[in-house]
Amino acid sequence: MLGSFVIAPAASAQQPAGAAASGLEAASANGPAFSIDIRAPASVRDILERHLELQRYREVSDLDDVELARLITQAEQNVRELVGTQGYFNPRISIRREQAAAGARPVIVVEVDPGVPAQVGDVKLEFQGDIAQSPEASAVSQRQEIVDSWRLPRGHRFTQDDWEGAKMHALRQLIARRYPAGRVSYSLAEVDAPSNQARLGLRFDSGPPFRLGQMDVTGMQRYDTRLVPRLARLTPGSLYDEEAIVQAQLRLTASGYFDSAFIFVDPEGDPNAVPVQVNVREAPLHKVVLGAGLSTDSGPQASLEYRNNQVPGIGWRAVTKLQLERKSPYAQTEWTAFPGEDGWRWGVLARAERVDDGTLLTRGQRLRFGRTWVNDHIERNIYAQYDRASVQVLGNAPPALADIGDGVAVSGNYVWTGRYFDRNPFPSRGYGVGFELGAGLTLTGTRSPFQRTVVRWLGIHALEVGRLQLRAEGGAVLARSSARVPSTQMFRTGGDITVRGYGYRDIGVDRGSGVIAPGRYMTVGSIEWQRPIKRNGLETNWESALFVDGGAVGNRTADLRPAFGVGAGVRWKSPLGPVQADVAYGLRSKQVRLHFNIGATF
Repeated sequence: MLGSFVIAPAASAQQPAGAAASGLEAASANGPAFSIDIRAPASVRDILERHLELQRYREVSDLDDVELARLITQAEQNVRELVGTQGYFNPRISIRREQAAAGARPVIVVEVDPGVPAQVGDVKLEFQGDIAQSPEASAVSQRQEIVDSWRLPRGHRFTQDDWEGAKMHALRQLIARRYPAGRVSYSLAEVDAPSNQARLGLRFDSGPPFRLGQMDVTGMQRYDTRLVPRLARLTPGSLYDEEAIVQAQLRLTASGYFDSAFIFVDPEGDPNAVPVQVNVREAPLHKVVLGAGLSTDSGPQASLEYRNNQVPGIGWRAVTKLQLERKSPYAQTEWTAFPGEDGWRWGVLARAERVDDGTLLTRGQRLRFGRTWVNDHIERNIYAQYDRASVQVLGNAPPALADIGDGVAVSGNYVWTGRYFDRNPFPSRGYGVGFELGAGLTLTGTRSPFQRTVVRWLGIHALEVGRLQLRAEGGAVLARSSARVPSTQMFRTGGDITVRGYGYRDIGVDRGSGVIAPGRYMTVGSIEWQRPIKRNGLETNWESALFVDGGAVGNRTADLRPAFGVGAGVRWKSPLGPVQADVAYGLRSKQVRLHFNIGATF
């Protein structure tokens, strides 16, 4: 017979007549009043052991035989309900009291053969409200997405948890975009027990589409009130999008101006212009940050950073940082304005660095002035830059070598980066791509024009077991052979985040006597298999990795002969971001190296 079936939690058995409420609380001085022996397959045993009503009455001290018999009779319905939540609607149930030895407590045997689990038969998903009528492409695609990603399709095993989970997932898809007031207006699971089939019916009422209204900001005292709407970029009149609101919150908290930010859109408001309520907690005007770290490329690191979020007179932010380490210490100050109405912001940067790779000591200075634009996936930079590099040969190498990166240049540059990962900072799929285009003029010796191009790509592909990470990078500086392009505009590679199995900047142009100089062309590639490490069948925050890296640097494309490194490592999803530790063998260097790094994916 086909009937309506509603599964309820097993907590509704009536208290047996004659058992006082105080009796449920009282524990027998002689131990449990009876024992329970559950004989059932693992698929239902756990839920019976945890939720069987009989368990509640074991400690009642004054149960007589009549009350115990009544409990056994009631327990069958309770067992039927419990196994029903797991999708078994034709169980064979036997509950009996077995004779115990003289003086021993009774034993209640609960024997269950759950039978065949029910499967989903017909599924009927219906829509009402704007989503059912709107011809707009976004509404049509949202409706189709809910249908296509329904998590309890025909032929799937039916359980109460899966049914509730499928409904909640579909509802979240509805209210995530356009329809924050959406709801489930009808829900029914009809179970035909003899045929072990469940027929599902579900109707969603989207209500009207919501458009954002004006922004109401609270918590602003120190900073310009225009800062929040320009950082949040939630345009009045745009359709409600939960992900856009989440990204706006992240932009606010990542900006450095706010310690916290909460954005709320009231689904009870006017759908044509629902107010956007933003509550922020401002960060201090001044902040000092001390840091420490460790890298196998540069050894121990210590840093001191001072942030002034509002420089008197101009209102810009100034971030000044001093980083101390053995191979590449630097001092840097960066000043940025808050964004204009178009999202662009002005900025200026000054940096002085010292790079010691064992054979060359490079002292570099850089001055940059330009504009930056950032949204959820794309970052763009346009700037003019001054570079100066002074290179000194160390050790027993000849003191005077040509074309080792000593020079001065000015350039104009455009940098574009796109990040299209499913989540950050621990993506499981997606890709990132970026490129840099620059043109400039050398100022040392004969003035010569040059052009610089860099292209980067990272792809992450999900596999049946783990995922594959592919990385590629290429760069070229086009100039006359006599042009003295500064080393800060040329290329060297090798180390923790480029080609593992080699030391920091070990791959470059061999100038003899152990001197490795920067080159005008560079290629880097990597393939890495990452696999989750499981414990008790569940994924942890640790992963294993196997990888092959390769990279080459030369002054001509014909000189690009890659050096390869192979190895294995572990990954940890730490609160600070991805942490990786690798052991790699350089096929050219014939050395084993340990690499350790903390940083972003792309």
